[in-house]
Amino acid sequence: MPDDDPAAQATAPALRLVRQRGHRTPQPPRPPARGRLATALAAAAPALGAYAAVRLTGLVVLAAAASHADKSALHLLGGRWDSVWYQRIAENGYGYTVTLPNGGVHPDLAFFPLLPALERAVAELTPLSLAGAGLLVAWIASLLAAWGIFAVGARLYGRRTGVVLAALWGVYPTAFVQSMAYTETLFTAFAAWALYAVLTRRWIVAGALCVLAGLTRPSAAALIAALAITAAATLVHEYRAGRTDGIVRRNARMLAGVALAPLGWLAYVLFVAVRQGSPFAYFDVQAQWGNSIDGGAALASFILGLPLPGALGLCAALVGLGWVVFLCVRQRQPLPVLAYCVAVVVIALIGSGYFGSRPRLMMPAFPLLLPPAVALLRLRTTARTVAVVAVLALASAAYGAWTLLGSGPP
Repeated sequence: MPDDDPAAQATAPALRLVRQRGHRTPQPPRPPARGRLATALAAAAPALGAYAAVRLTGLVVLAAAASHADKSALHLLGGRWDSVWYQRIAENGYGYTVTLPNGGVHPDLAFFPLLPALERAVAELTPLSLAGAGLLVAWIASLLAAWGIFAVGARLYGRRTGVVLAALWGVYPTAFVQSMAYTETLFTAFAAWALYAVLTRRWIVAGALCVLAGLTRPSAAALIAALAITAAATLVHEYRAGRTDGIVRRNARMLAGVALAPLGWLAYVLFVAVRQGSPFAYFDVQAQWGNSIDGGAALASFILGLPLPGALGLCAALVGLGWVVFLCVRQRQPLPVLAYCVAVVVIALIGSGYFGSRPRLMMPAFPLLLPPAVALLRLRTTARTVAVVAVLALASAAYGAWTLLGSGPP
């Protein structure tokens, strides 16, 4: 507005008075929440469509293979392994223990409570069985996870990257688990949206989502650590910049979100401690399942026990994993995203659990797929990008069907 504009000259003193009194200039009203949600959903529609297409490919291939083997695809997805443990908790609560032939025990307290609680709620509100309810929860959660993954990718590198990122998560080698009544999709949904909340400075929302993640899987420790590291780095940066006056008040919401984040995980650990009468009962339970932290000793022992070609191949795969992590660092991913990704990978590698579970445990580390997503978009045409994703989808589907019809999910 020109300096000699009479209207500007007339309103300037009033505006200065409003500012001096601490009042804000009126802002245009925000669109209603329903409108914002519809807009966000419309923006994510291509990503959700791509993700649904690749996962549907996996389900069709599994259904055909299961039919050929005279087996039920739905039973393979919702009626075996960990799914049965969750359904038993949903039906009867905690208290079931399996005694192994070698004398070891596997108590159901190793499984976190949110998925069975949701299964029970859905089964009571619908005609579905607990197995069907578990599949419904997992499938809805998978779409919410793909949406959150798109949101993170789109915010960092643009909408096209977000679409490809969601599709790549759907063709991850163990992506068939995303269609099972397991907790991977539920946890990844909470993690992706928590990271998005941090990126958009919604710290209370991020902390609340961490609470839910902490009631879903023990790997919520990676998400909690990412929030804490980001908050600590923010405070250190402000301190070094000399912005010490009011530093706590200015970052009150961030500090509240960080304080809120571990409460879900801690609540379940406390529940197990009280139930078992020992402050370290939760860790004892995990050790009974062979899931203690050993710093990578079990992984090293597994590699050393393989034939030379297998050991070399596995070492090459680990080097490749390290290279992808390096690419994430070189890509300058934001600190919360990078810290979460690295923490998930580290937790998966330093545990003493079954080696075959490690790729599945790393699946929630979706930021690992950001470098290949960006690289795919450098192809000359969209058709080539689609073709690469389609080939990966078929390979993932074939591997998923082979695994589910064989020894089971790693």
